[in-house]
Amino acid sequence: MDRTVEGYLAALRKALAGQDPALVQDAVYDAEEHLRSALAEAGGTPEAFDAVVEAYGAPEEIAASYRDAESALATLRKPGPVVSSDNPVARFFGVLVDPAAWGALFYMLLSLATGVTYFTIVVTGISLSVGLSILIIGIPLALLFLAIVRAVSLVEGRIVEGLLGERMPRRPRTVGVEGSIWERIKGWLSDYRTWTTMLYMGIQLMLGIVYFTVAVTAVAVSASIAIAPFAQAVTGAPVLTFGGVAYLIEPWAYPLFVLAGALGFVLLLWIAKGVGVAHGAYAKALLVGRFEQSASAPAADQGV
Repeated sequence: MDRTVEGYLAALRKALAGQDPALVQDAVYDAEEHLRSALAEAGGTPEAFDAVVEAYGAPEEIAASYRDAESALATLRKPGPVVSSDNPVARFFGVLVDPAAWGALFYMLLSLATGVTYFTIVVTGISLSVGLSILIIGIPLALLFLAIVRAVSLVEGRIVEGLLGERMPRRPRTVGVEGSIWERIKGWLSDYRTWTTMLYMGIQLMLGIVYFTVAVTAVAVSASIAIAPFAQAVTGAPVLTFGGVAYLIEPWAYPLFVLAGALGFVLLLWIAKGVGVAHGAYAKALLVGRFEQSASAPAADQGV
């Protein structure tokens, strides 16, 4: 291992090979932050580096501690099925008490608001950065926009992990670039995740519209079917109309309508759960990337 921060981080990535890329990002960020601050206080000499590493821990030791902590938290983040009965009917209705399904449904309802916010940020940021690039004010605006993009990546990751259960980073990305502000900007621009995050922010509006529409429509239809008999009983008037003809619901059909509405909502929860799994994987692909991509990056542009 090279007696540099970059060498230590490369060894840490190697020790964490095969682990969740979000875990690698957290470990690399923590290690880099600690090592650089400790070296700055100790003078930055090779001897000081050895002392700092000895106090912090070898890459293999740090990797082992992160793996152990991740294993302990994995079951809390993604618990087993709430209903584990062999009865298919019990498993089907068990989704009603499944936190993953409810979290995904809430994410579908929330995604329209986040989609509008993200789309507005990325369109406004790109427009102002490009439009004002010939002026001196364009530089700080571009820097602010890049900083917001990085912040959005972290915030959306926390939302995805909290509601969808997909492991996402708890620390910002690091591109391992030191030096002048221009070198840092170059590092941010050359980090492919800056651009995939912008892509995610732009696409999220379209997905948010689809998710929100599906969730609200399904809830409204299921609720309407379930309460139709009660509405008819209270008003005394038919509530079903097809082709301009009103139909009365027979009393014997009341339970069937309630059951149909309940089944519709249960199906919605299963759809939401599937959306949660798919969107979690999609969010990780664009916001975090793969460990292999980061590990193969050049030393001046490494990151996880």
